[in-house]
Amino acid sequence: GCFECCIKCLGGIPYASLIATILLYAGVALFCGCGHEALSGTVNILQTYFEITRPAGDVIDVFTMIDIFKYVIYGVAAAFFVYGILLMVEGFFTTGAIKDLYGDFKITTCGRCVSAWFIMLTYIFMLAWLGVTAFTSLPVYMYFNLWTICRNATVVDGVNLCLDLRQYGIVTIGEEKKVCTTSESFIKMCDSNELNMTFHLFIVALAGAGAAVIAMVSY
Repeated sequence: GCFECCIKCLGGIPYASLIATILLYAGVALFCGCGHEALSGTVNILQTYFEITRPAGDVIDVFTMIDIFKYVIYGVAAAFFVYGILLMVEGFFTTGAIKDLYGDFKITTCGRCVSAWFIMLTYIFMLAWLGVTAFTSLPVYMYFNLWTICRNATVVDGVNLCLDLRQYGIVTIGEEKKVCTTSESFIKMCDSNELNMTFHLFIVALAGAGAAVIAMVSY
């Protein structure tokens, strides 16, 4: 009796939904945690090595945008924690064991509408996570360029390479915020562990966003 009860319970577990939920939570955790720390590291790099300060007053600048992105990360973490639970519960009620217990013809119209709504909502979230993945690749590309300049500066002696933040829209055209390989601040930035850590945190955040996309496809 106990063995049959355990087998019956194990047969009612939606393993596909369970794997997708674990993948979703892992992806969202990596994206939110590493993304938040990478944004904090970016603020320190901009203030320390590029000498960019926060302007006085309510001005939308790069620091304001970073603060907004942090609040968005908080909302994403909370929303998908709840949404993962809802999808897991919906998965339990659509397993073969539940259908065998109640029969396919006893599924109500309300249940079909709920399942269709979850499918449509998950499809929309999948497209949203695709956009998040593409957006997260931008700082990875920027830090890869910076990391490449640091690497080339150490390999080739006497080369003068510069990174101008105006190329990435971080500062306005009127501001000239750039560092070159011949400057002392650039050497300190390349030697610091902060640049390498922030770069890899953005890579992990990108991987987390990709895992969330795969989880949405699995759902």
